[in-house]
Amino acid sequence: MTEIERKFLVKSKIFKDQAFNSYDIKQGFLNSDPERTVRIRLKKDKGILTVKGKSTSDGLSRFEWEKDIPKEEAEALLLLCEKGIIDKTRYEVKVGNHIFEVDEFYSDNEGLIVAEVELNSEAETFEKPDWLGKEVTGNIKYYNSNLSKRPFKDW
Repeated sequence: MTEIERKFLVKSKIFKDQAFNSYDIKQGFLNSDPERTVRIRLKKDKGILTVKGKSTSDGLSRFEWEKDIPKEEAEALLLLCEKGIIDKTRYEVKVGNHIFEVDEFYSDNEGLIVAEVELNSEAETFEKPDWLGKEVTGNIKYYNSNLSKRPFKDW
């Protein structure tokens, strides 16, 4: 239940040609406290309830718990969320032995594209594709919970 990931800005849209899957995501936060976040997500035809704990000081890992919930329940819970719903398309791109999840944001976060790669350990190495830009792991302004309150358009 520990999530270990690295996060990067994306400097080109070449990843779209390399993606093997993509889907739209709509998500909101019932709680966006830095100590714990509670997220509701609509992904394809299902809902997902996620609880995340506080990140380590380097931002590489944190507690994460997820549970699938019916789409109808997720839609109802989204109505209760804090202000600032996130809309994005997620692209899945296989690079070497890893899958990068690349999020292209819309609405108030239009123009922001962020890639994440999940790892099995903090020291694990991975291949970096050419379209990967600056690393922003641990920079809380790129957390979705912060993007919902202080969107990219306001930076």
